[in-house]
Amino acid sequence: MSAYLIVRAVVPESDRDKFDHWYETEHLPDARRDFKALSAKRGWSSIDPTVHWAMYEFPDVETANAIATSDVIKGLVAEFDRQWQDRVKRTREVVEIVQTL
Repeated sequence: MSAYLIVRAVVPESDRDKFDHWYETEHLPDARRDFKALSAKRGWSSIDPTVHWAMYEFPDVETANAIATSDVIKGLVAEFDRQWQDRVKRTREVVEIVQTL
């Protein structure tokens, strides 16, 4: 079954508009291309407006785990860090889909 690399970012309100534009026009398209992901999705939490979610779909958990520790992600992380320094905190997790109805 498929798997997702999910990135949760906490973005200060003062950076939200700039972050949103950058993620939409640069980071999400670059990550999807570089990861060779099946799809890439993103959105903002409706509970906490400072939380941004990005989800990258892969055909299986092995592929998602390989990307999560790859040189490819290290390059994207370096670009993210260059752009946002320590203002945006984030976590990453791989989730394997075990059931779809």
